[in-house]
Amino acid sequence: MSETPVRFGILGCATIARMLSRAIRLAPNASISAIGSRSIDKASKFASENGFPASAKVYGSYEAVLDDPEVDAVYVPLPTSLHLKWAVLAAEKKKHLLLEKPVALDVKELDTILEACESNGVQFMDATTWMHHPRTAKMKEFLSDPRRFGQLKSIHSIFTFDVGLDFLNNNIRVKPDLDALGALGNAGWYCIQAILWAADYNLPKSATALPEKTELNQAGVILSCGASLNWADGKVATFHCSFLTKLAMELTATGTEGNLHVDDFVRPLIGESEAKFYVASDEHTVTTDLPQDTLMVTELACLVKGIRGNGLKPEKKWPAMSRKTQLVVDAVRALIERGFEAVEVGN
Repeated sequence: MSETPVRFGILGCATIARMLSRAIRLAPNASISAIGSRSIDKASKFASENGFPASAKVYGSYEAVLDDPEVDAVYVPLPTSLHLKWAVLAAEKKKHLLLEKPVALDVKELDTILEACESNGVQFMDATTWMHHPRTAKMKEFLSDPRRFGQLKSIHSIFTFDVGLDFLNNNIRVKPDLDALGALGNAGWYCIQAILWAADYNLPKSATALPEKTELNQAGVILSCGASLNWADGKVATFHCSFLTKLAMELTATGTEGNLHVDDFVRPLIGESEAKFYVASDEHTVTTDLPQDTLMVTELACLVKGIRGNGLKPEKKWPAMSRKTQLVVDAVRALIERGFEAVEVGN
Protein backbone atom coordinates (compact mmCIF):
# COMPACT_ATOMS: atom_id res chain seq x y z
CA MET A 1 0.00 0.00 0.00
CA SER A 2 1.46 3.38 -0.99
CA GLU A 3 2.18 5.95 1.68
CA THR A 4 -0.15 8.95 1.99
CA PRO A 5 1.53 11.97 0.39
CA VAL A 6 2.00 15.29 2.14
CA ARG A 7 -0.74 17.56 0.81
CA PHE A 8 0.35 21.04 -0.26
CA GLY A 9 -1.65 24.22 -0.60
CA ILE A 10 -0.37 27.23 -2.54
CA LEU A 11 -1.09 30.82 -1.53
CA GLY A 12 -1.24 32.99 -4.63
CA CYS A 13 -0.64 32.63 -8.33
CA ALA A 14 2.80 34.22 -8.68
CA THR A 15 4.84 33.25 -11.71
CA ILE A 16 7.35 31.41 -9.55
CA ALA A 17 4.51 29.25 -8.20
CA ARG A 18 4.31 27.59 -11.64
CA MET A 19 7.73 26.06 -11.08
CA LEU A 20 6.92 24.92 -7.56
CA SER A 21 3.55 23.47 -8.52
CA ARG A 22 5.38 21.31 -11.08
CA ALA A 23 7.89 20.33 -8.40
CA ILE A 24 5.10 19.22 -6.08
CA ARG A 25 3.49 17.17 -8.85
CA LEU A 26 6.80 15.40 -9.54
CA ALA A 27 7.60 14.69 -5.90
CA PRO A 28 6.94 11.04 -4.97
CA ASN A 29 5.76 11.91 -1.47
CA ALA A 30 3.72 15.08 -2.09
CA SER A 31 0.55 16.20 -3.83
CA ILE A 32 -1.25 19.46 -4.61
CA SER A 33 -4.35 19.73 -2.50
CA ALA A 34 -5.44 23.36 -2.92
CA ILE A 35 -4.71 26.73 -4.50
CA GLY A 36 -5.95 30.06 -3.21
CA SER A 37 -5.98 33.54 -4.72
CA ARG A 38 -7.82 36.78 -4.05
CA SER A 39 -9.76 35.92 -7.22
CA ILE A 40 -11.29 32.46 -7.60
CA ASP A 41 -11.25 32.91 -11.39
CA LYS A 42 -7.51 33.56 -11.28
CA ALA A 43 -6.97 30.53 -9.06
CA SER A 44 -9.06 28.33 -11.37
CA LYS A 45 -7.12 29.49 -14.42
CA PHE A 46 -3.79 28.87 -12.67
CA ALA A 47 -4.83 25.35 -11.67
CA SER A 48 -5.97 24.54 -15.21
CA GLU A 49 -2.87 25.94 -16.91
CA ASN A 50 -0.48 24.16 -14.56
CA GLY A 51 -1.89 20.65 -14.64
CA PHE A 52 -3.37 20.50 -11.15
CA PRO A 53 -5.16 17.23 -10.38
CA ALA A 54 -8.93 17.24 -10.55
CA SER A 55 -9.03 16.67 -6.80
CA ALA A 56 -7.26 19.97 -6.06
CA LYS A 57 -9.57 22.51 -4.48
CA VAL A 58 -9.71 26.08 -5.78
CA TYR A 59 -10.37 28.92 -3.37
CA GLY A 60 -10.99 32.64 -3.72
CA SER A 61 -8.95 33.53 -0.63
CA TYR A 62 -5.73 32.59 1.13
CA GLU A 63 -7.62 31.99 4.40
CA ALA A 64 -9.64 29.19 2.83
CA VAL A 65 -6.47 27.25 1.99
CA LEU A 66 -5.21 27.61 5.56
CA ASP A 67 -8.60 26.52 6.94
CA ASP A 68 -8.68 23.38 4.79
CA PRO A 69 -8.07 20.32 7.02
CA GLU A 70 -6.78 18.39 4.00
CA VAL A 71 -3.80 20.75 3.57
CA ASP A 72 -0.70 19.69 5.51
CA ALA A 73 1.80 22.26 4.24
CA VAL A 74 1.69 25.52 2.31
CA TYR A 75 3.97 27.16 -0.20
CA VAL A 76 3.90 30.95 0.12
CA PRO A 77 5.19 32.88 -2.94
CA LEU A 78 3.52 36.17 -1.96
CA PRO A 79 5.33 39.55 -1.98
CA THR A 80 7.79 39.83 0.91
CA SER A 81 5.72 42.53 2.61
CA LEU A 82 2.93 39.94 3.06
CA HIS A 83 5.09 37.13 4.47
CA LEU A 84 4.79 38.11 8.11
CA LYS A 85 1.00 38.03 8.14
CA TRP A 86 0.45 34.88 6.12
CA ALA A 87 3.40 32.84 7.39
CA VAL A 88 2.42 33.44 11.00
CA LEU A 89 -1.21 32.59 10.27
CA ALA A 90 -0.15 29.43 8.44
CA ALA A 91 1.89 28.32 11.45
CA GLU A 92 -1.00 29.07 13.80
CA LYS A 93 -3.21 26.90 11.57
CA LYS A 94 -0.59 24.09 12.00
CA LYS A 95 0.49 24.19 8.36
CA HIS A 96 4.13 23.38 7.65
CA LEU A 97 5.75 26.23 5.74
CA LEU A 98 7.73 26.55 2.54
CA LEU A 99 8.37 30.28 2.28
CA GLU A 100 9.70 32.01 -0.81
CA LYS A 101 12.84 34.09 -0.37
CA PRO A 102 13.58 36.66 0.80
CA VAL A 103 11.67 35.26 3.74
CA ALA A 104 11.11 38.60 5.46
CA LEU A 105 11.86 42.31 5.24
CA ASP A 106 14.19 42.04 8.27
CA VAL A 107 15.25 39.62 10.98
CA LYS A 108 12.71 41.01 13.43
CA GLU A 109 9.90 39.90 11.12
CA LEU A 110 11.60 36.56 10.52
CA ASP A 111 11.98 35.94 14.25
CA THR A 112 8.23 36.43 14.65
CA ILE A 113 7.61 33.89 11.87
CA LEU A 114 10.07 31.38 13.32
CA GLU A 115 8.64 31.75 16.81
CA ALA A 116 5.18 31.00 15.43
CA CYS A 117 6.51 27.91 13.66
CA GLU A 118 8.34 26.66 16.75
CA SER A 119 5.44 27.22 19.14
CA ASN A 120 3.08 25.38 16.80
CA GLY A 121 5.43 22.50 16.02
CA VAL A 122 5.57 23.08 12.26
CA GLN A 123 8.54 22.78 9.91
CA PHE A 124 9.96 25.93 8.32
CA MET A 125 12.02 25.94 5.13
CA ASP A 126 12.90 28.70 2.70
CA ALA A 127 12.57 27.98 -1.01
CA THR A 128 16.25 28.15 -2.00
CA THR A 129 16.29 25.17 -4.34
CA TRP A 130 20.03 24.83 -5.12
CA MET A 131 20.67 23.80 -1.53
CA HIS A 132 18.87 20.52 -2.29
CA HIS A 133 20.76 19.52 -5.45
CA PRO A 134 23.17 16.58 -4.89
CA ARG A 135 25.90 18.71 -6.48
CA THR A 136 25.76 20.94 -3.40
CA ALA A 137 26.55 18.02 -1.10
CA LYS A 138 29.40 16.90 -3.37
CA MET A 139 30.91 20.38 -3.39
CA LYS A 140 30.67 20.48 0.40
CA GLU A 141 32.62 17.23 0.60
CA PHE A 142 35.47 18.90 -1.24
CA LEU A 143 35.36 22.07 0.86
CA SER A 144 35.51 19.92 4.01
CA ASP A 145 38.59 17.99 2.88
CA PRO A 146 41.68 19.46 4.62
CA ARG A 147 44.04 17.68 2.25
CA ARG A 148 42.47 18.79 -1.04
CA PHE A 149 40.97 22.16 -0.09
CA GLY A 150 42.63 23.17 3.16
CA GLN A 151 41.54 26.23 5.12
CA LEU A 152 38.93 28.49 3.54
CA LYS A 153 40.36 31.91 2.74
CA SER A 154 38.02 33.67 0.30
CA ILE A 155 34.62 33.34 -1.36
CA HIS A 156 33.11 35.22 -4.26
CA SER A 157 29.51 34.95 -5.41
CA ILE A 158 27.57 36.65 -8.19
CA PHE A 159 23.97 36.38 -9.34
CA THR A 160 22.81 38.85 -11.94
CA PHE A 161 20.18 38.88 -14.66
CA ASP A 162 18.84 41.50 -17.06
CA VAL A 163 15.16 41.86 -16.18
CA GLY A 164 14.14 44.29 -18.92
CA LEU A 165 12.27 47.57 -18.94
CA ASP A 166 8.79 46.20 -18.19
CA PHE A 167 10.07 44.44 -15.05
CA LEU A 168 11.86 47.61 -13.89
CA ASN A 169 8.66 49.61 -14.27
CA ASN A 170 6.02 47.18 -13.08
CA ASN A 171 7.28 44.10 -11.23
CA ILE A 172 6.53 43.71 -7.52
CA ARG A 173 10.26 43.28 -6.85
CA VAL A 174 10.89 46.95 -7.59
CA LYS A 175 7.93 48.30 -5.58
CA PRO A 176 8.88 49.57 -2.10
CA ASP A 177 5.51 48.64 -0.60
CA LEU A 178 5.69 45.05 -1.86
CA ASP A 179 9.33 43.91 -2.05
CA ALA A 180 11.45 46.69 -0.62
CA LEU A 181 14.65 44.61 -0.69
CA GLY A 182 14.71 44.53 -4.50
CA ALA A 183 17.72 42.79 -6.04
CA LEU A 184 19.34 42.33 -2.61
CA GLY A 185 16.46 40.15 -1.46
CA ASN A 186 15.73 38.44 -4.76
CA ALA A 187 19.24 37.75 -6.13
CA GLY A 188 21.47 38.71 -3.22
CA TRP A 189 19.78 36.13 -0.99
CA TYR A 190 21.34 33.40 -3.16
CA CYS A 191 24.79 35.01 -3.06
CA ILE A 192 24.78 35.52 0.69
CA GLN A 193 23.44 32.06 1.49
CA ALA A 194 26.08 30.53 -0.80
CA ILE A 195 28.82 32.44 1.02
CA LEU A 196 27.52 31.33 4.42
CA TRP A 197 27.18 27.76 3.16
CA ALA A 198 30.85 27.75 2.12
CA ALA A 199 31.80 29.24 5.51
CA ASP A 200 29.85 26.56 7.45
CA TYR A 201 27.33 29.25 8.44
CA ASN A 202 29.81 31.08 10.62
CA LEU A 203 28.64 34.67 10.46
CA PRO A 204 31.06 37.38 9.34
CA LYS A 205 32.03 40.02 11.85
CA SER A 206 31.42 43.01 9.61
CA ALA A 207 30.25 44.11 6.18
CA THR A 208 31.58 46.83 3.90
CA ALA A 209 29.66 48.11 0.88
CA LEU A 210 30.91 48.40 -2.68
CA PRO A 211 29.36 51.78 -3.64
CA GLU A 212 30.31 51.52 -7.30
CA LYS A 213 28.12 48.42 -7.63
CA THR A 214 25.05 49.98 -6.01
CA GLU A 215 22.12 51.42 -7.95
CA LEU A 216 18.62 52.28 -6.72
CA ASN A 217 15.47 53.14 -8.61
CA GLN A 218 13.57 56.38 -8.03
CA ALA A 219 11.54 54.76 -5.27
CA GLY A 220 14.72 53.77 -3.41
CA VAL A 221 14.55 50.03 -4.18
CA ILE A 222 17.89 48.30 -4.77
CA LEU A 223 18.45 47.31 -8.41
CA SER A 224 22.11 46.39 -8.04
CA CYS A 225 24.51 46.12 -5.10
CA GLY A 226 27.57 44.40 -3.74
CA ALA A 227 29.43 44.04 -0.47
CA SER A 228 32.52 42.66 1.19
CA LEU A 229 32.10 40.42 4.26
CA ASN A 230 34.90 40.00 6.78
CA TRP A 231 35.54 37.36 9.44
CA ALA A 232 37.66 37.66 12.58
CA ASP A 233 39.98 34.89 11.36
CA GLY A 234 40.84 36.78 8.18
CA LYS A 235 38.42 35.16 5.74
CA VAL A 236 36.86 37.54 3.26
CA ALA A 237 33.93 37.23 0.85
CA THR A 238 32.52 39.48 -1.83
CA PHE A 239 29.26 39.31 -3.71
CA HIS A 240 27.43 41.18 -6.44
CA CYS A 241 23.75 40.96 -7.35
CA SER A 242 21.85 42.87 -9.98
CA PHE A 243 18.72 43.20 -12.08
CA LEU A 244 20.67 45.18 -14.69
CA THR A 245 23.28 42.90 -16.28
CA LYS A 246 23.31 39.66 -18.21
CA LEU A 247 22.89 36.29 -16.51
CA ALA A 248 25.72 35.21 -14.21
CA MET A 249 25.49 32.64 -11.39
CA GLU A 250 29.07 32.11 -10.25
CA LEU A 251 30.49 30.85 -6.97
CA THR A 252 34.21 30.53 -6.21
CA ALA A 253 35.80 29.38 -2.95
CA THR A 254 39.56 29.47 -2.43
CA GLY A 255 41.45 27.50 0.21
CA THR A 256 45.05 27.03 1.23
CA GLU A 257 45.30 23.76 -0.73
CA GLY A 258 42.77 24.10 -3.55
CA ASN A 259 39.86 25.98 -5.05
CA LEU A 260 36.31 25.30 -6.20
CA HIS A 261 34.34 27.03 -8.93
CA VAL A 262 30.82 26.62 -10.26
CA ASP A 263 29.37 28.61 -13.17
CA ASP A 264 25.69 28.08 -12.42
CA PHE A 265 25.20 27.46 -8.69
CA VAL A 266 21.63 28.85 -8.62
CA ARG A 267 20.26 26.52 -11.29
CA PRO A 268 22.20 24.15 -13.58
CA LEU A 269 22.44 25.51 -17.10
CA ILE A 270 22.90 22.19 -18.89
CA GLY A 271 19.58 20.71 -17.77
CA GLU A 272 17.80 19.25 -14.78
CA SER A 273 19.48 15.83 -14.78
CA GLU A 274 23.10 16.88 -14.29
CA ALA A 275 25.27 19.69 -13.02
CA LYS A 276 28.99 20.47 -13.09
CA PHE A 277 31.55 22.03 -10.80
CA TYR A 278 35.30 22.48 -11.04
CA VAL A 279 38.13 21.69 -8.65
CA ALA A 280 41.08 23.59 -10.11
CA SER A 281 40.88 22.53 -13.78
CA ASP A 282 39.17 19.18 -13.11
CA GLU A 283 35.50 18.97 -14.13
CA HIS A 284 33.07 17.02 -11.95
CA THR A 285 29.55 16.05 -13.04
CA VAL A 286 26.73 15.16 -10.63
CA THR A 287 23.54 13.55 -11.90
CA THR A 288 20.07 13.49 -10.38
CA ASP A 289 16.78 11.78 -11.22
CA LEU A 290 14.67 14.69 -9.97
CA PRO A 291 15.02 18.47 -10.44
CA GLN A 292 16.39 20.41 -7.50
CA ASP A 293 13.07 22.10 -6.73
CA THR A 294 11.40 18.68 -6.57
CA LEU A 295 14.16 17.45 -4.26
CA MET A 296 13.42 20.43 -2.01
CA VAL A 297 9.72 19.52 -1.88
CA THR A 298 10.63 15.89 -1.24
CA GLU A 299 12.91 16.87 1.65
CA LEU A 300 10.24 19.04 3.25
CA ALA A 301 7.64 16.30 2.81
CA CYS A 302 9.97 13.80 4.52
CA LEU A 303 10.36 16.14 7.48
CA VAL A 304 6.60 16.69 7.67
CA LYS A 305 5.99 12.94 7.65
CA GLY A 306 8.49 12.47 10.45
CA ILE A 307 6.72 15.09 12.55
CA ARG A 308 3.24 13.88 11.70
CA GLY A 309 3.79 10.14 11.83
CA ASN A 310 6.79 9.52 14.07
CA GLY A 311 6.54 12.28 16.63
CA LEU A 312 9.80 13.94 15.55
CA LYS A 313 10.58 17.58 16.21
CA PRO A 314 10.94 20.03 13.32
CA GLU A 315 14.46 20.14 11.83
CA LYS A 316 16.16 23.28 13.16
CA LYS A 317 18.93 23.64 10.58
CA TRP A 318 16.65 25.11 7.90
CA PRO A 319 15.30 28.04 9.96
CA ALA A 320 18.80 28.64 11.36
CA MET A 321 20.25 28.91 7.85
CA SER A 322 17.50 31.32 6.79
CA ARG A 323 17.98 33.49 9.87
CA LYS A 324 21.73 33.86 9.33
CA THR A 325 21.15 34.75 5.69
CA GLN A 326 18.60 37.36 6.75
CA LEU A 327 21.07 38.85 9.25
CA VAL A 328 23.59 39.48 6.48
CA VAL A 329 20.89 40.83 4.14
CA ASP A 330 19.93 43.25 6.92
CA ALA A 331 23.56 44.33 7.36
CA VAL A 332 24.01 45.03 3.64
CA ARG A 333 20.76 46.99 3.50
CA ALA A 334 21.96 49.01 6.50
CA LEU A 335 25.24 49.71 4.69
CA ILE A 336 23.41 51.25 1.78
CA GLU A 337 20.96 53.22 3.92
CA ARG A 338 23.78 54.66 6.07
CA GLY A 339 25.82 55.92 3.16
CA PHE A 340 28.14 52.91 2.86
CA GLU A 341 29.61 53.07 6.35
CA ALA A 342 30.88 49.67 7.53
CA VAL A 343 28.49 47.85 9.88
CA GLU A 344 28.71 44.95 12.30
CA VAL A 345 26.69 41.86 11.42
CA GLY A 346 24.09 41.13 14.09
CA ASN A 347 23.31 37.86 15.88
